[in-house]
Amino acid sequence: MPFGHDAPGMAAPESIGSGPDWLAAAAIAVAVGVGSLAATGLVTRALRRRRILDHPNPRSSHRQPTPRGGGIGLLAALVPAWLGIALADPAAGPAALVAGLAAAGLALLSWRDDLVGLSPWTRLAAQALAVGVGLLALDPGALVLQGLVPLAADRLLTGLAWLWFVNLFNFMDGIDALAGSEAAAIAAGLVLIAALAPAATGGPAATLLAASLGAAALGFLWWNRPPARVFLGEVGSVPLGYLLGWLLLTAAAGGAWAAALILPLYYLADATLTLAARALSGERLFQAHARHFYQRAVRRGFGHGGVVRAVALADLALIGLAAVSVGRSGTPVLLALAAAALVVAALLAWLAWARPARPTGDEAG
Repeated sequence: MPFGHDAPGMAAPESIGSGPDWLAAAAIAVAVGVGSLAATGLVTRALRRRRILDHPNPRSSHRQPTPRGGGIGLLAALVPAWLGIALADPAAGPAALVAGLAAAGLALLSWRDDLVGLSPWTRLAAQALAVGVGLLALDPGALVLQGLVPLAADRLLTGLAWLWFVNLFNFMDGIDALAGSEAAAIAAGLVLIAALAPAATGGPAATLLAASLGAAALGFLWWNRPPARVFLGEVGSVPLGYLLGWLLLTAAAGGAWAAALILPLYYLADATLTLAARALSGERLFQAHARHFYQRAVRRGFGHGGVVRAVALADLALIGLAAVSVGRSGTPVLLALAAAALVVAALLAWLAWARPARPTGDEAG
């Protein structure tokens, strides 16, 4: 199947223009955002009372003990909305419902990890199980790789990519506001793509899901902005990465494969290049570290806010380029991908080598 065409089993081209109810999307987003804001505040106070804290260590980017597990508040608003949207739209099929339930299961296991710690292999096995269940629920006609490989290979490669995305999203949650702002940016990009080409994002339900996820991330950001009053914790970052991965794969299966690659490109590049460098240097890959590009910039004095603002500007450019790529094929898509690669390369270079005029002093805690 040529790039840019609708995948079998997804919405037909004539459905373009029959997008979601935008008033309903706005109402759901506001409700989820306010719910996330309120729930995260309550959870933050409870975590502090129970002294469930992330204490600084030599690899940390924060200075004071900070409550860990604020993702519970985000998920308390997001998961019910996600499941309600999936149940209300039969056209979405079981895939969205299964993804929501699998994310809830990952949240329970990840909360256990936050409290007592789990082995890397236990975490990886649980994530692989959630990914496998999510893939089994997909329509067999939804080919993420656009029919370039047989279904079995499509599912295998998609599963590996999804599993990697879950982990890289967790890896990149190392400074205040970065994971929340990245989740909001990716979700906003998916909503914009839905406005331009509804069939390319998986239909109205997927758009409502993206809007609710982005709103939940924004509600959490109020508490996680520098200096953070609470961290996502594994309970937040793992399910959030899982659900974002599902939305991106759904968009790719609908034909918006270039946009699904462009929107998370900074996260993909930073995490993948850092992992490759650590592997080449013989480091233990499951061991905690502080070698990500964004962590290096914080250590040089840019502070959490300075780094997040730079990433947010790059994300705005990536959202624009993702929009350019939708509904097109051939040269325009290649140009959008090339421009996105240049944006991310410039950001990584700035994070790696730029020097601040003076330290910002906005480190967490």
